[in-house]
Amino acid sequence: MANVVLVIDMVKGFLEPGHNLYCGDESREIIPRVNALLTREQAAGSEILFISDHHDPDDLEFQVFPVHCVKGTEEPNVIHELAEFVTGDNVIPKNRYSGFFNTPLDARLDAASPDKIIICGVCTDICVLHTASDARNRDYAVEVPADCVASFNPDAHGWALSHLKDILGAKVI
Repeated sequence: MANVVLVIDMVKGFLEPGHNLYCGDESREIIPRVNALLTREQAAGSEILFISDHHDPDDLEFQVFPVHCVKGTEEPNVIHELAEFVTGDNVIPKNRYSGFFNTPLDARLDAASPDKIIICGVCTDICVLHTASDARNRDYAVEVPADCVASFNPDAHGWALSHLKDILGAKVI
């Protein structure tokens, strides 16, 4: 059994300047490290899955956050720096914080039966955290490379890393 890498929301809407939910220049600093992680894991035979925000134009999430990653726009597309890892079937659209909610992720992981799930991407305190929580609730071993996750808010990022490790039992490296 190999690992599965979940790449959370490494999309244009979060990581390219000028979009409503741009995570900021500091978040872009993880891109080369995520690229290195994916290169290493792909060489080891791991499956790479991109979990990508895809919202309807009237999504209720827009009552909390500005309009972002609307279906049919460029915002849900994986950033060009990671596009080489995108295949025809490894992008899983989501419309809530967790990559498990109303997506085929559960079935994909059941089929892969991974030794562990490695989670990287943005935002540490939102979609990374909720996806990791759901993975742990399904008894998967979860690893989060701290240098491959980022968020809008440095304090929330730090809190989320602590929560992942101390409460959820994820291995934060």
